[in-house]
Amino acid sequence: MLWAVFAICAALSWGFYGPALHKGQTALQSPFKALLCVGVAYFLMGVIVPLISLGPSEGLATFTQTGWISATVAGGLGALGAVFIILAFKDGGIPNYVMPLVFCGAPVVNVLYTMYQHPPKVTPNPMLWVGMVLAFAGAGMVLFFKPQG
Repeated sequence: MLWAVFAICAALSWGFYGPALHKGQTALQSPFKALLCVGVAYFLMGVIVPLISLGPSEGLATFTQTGWISATVAGGLGALGAVFIILAFKDGGIPNYVMPLVFCGAPVVNVLYTMYQHPPKVTPNPMLWVGMVLAFAGAGMVLFFKPQG
C-alpha cells in the first residue's frame, strides 16, 4: 500500500510543478533559464541520488540494453514534457489553463498507449470511454469556471 503514498506524493509534486515553474520562468524573464534550472534539478534528483543509492554494492554493471534504452527514452519524454510546458507558458499560457490540459490528457494518452502495448484480453468496459470523455469535460469545466484573478 506504500505505492499509493508515493503516487499521492507524485501527484502533489506535479500539481505544484506548473505554478512553481511559471513563477520561476516569470522571475527569470526567460523560459530557457527556467529550463536550465529544471535540468539542474533533474540532474541532482536523477543522477546524484541514484548514484548514492546504488553505491558500490549494486554497481552500474548490470544494466540491460532494453532497460537503459527504455528508461532513457522515458526520461527524455519527461524532460520533453517540461520543455512543452515551458513553451506553453512562454506563449502566454498560465498554470490555471496549461496544467489541467496536461493532467487531463496524460492519463488518457497513458491508458490508450498501454492498451496498444498490452491489448486487453476482454473488451474494455464502456465506462472507460465515458471516463475519458468526463476527464476532458472536467478539464474544460476547470478551465471555464476557474477563479478570475
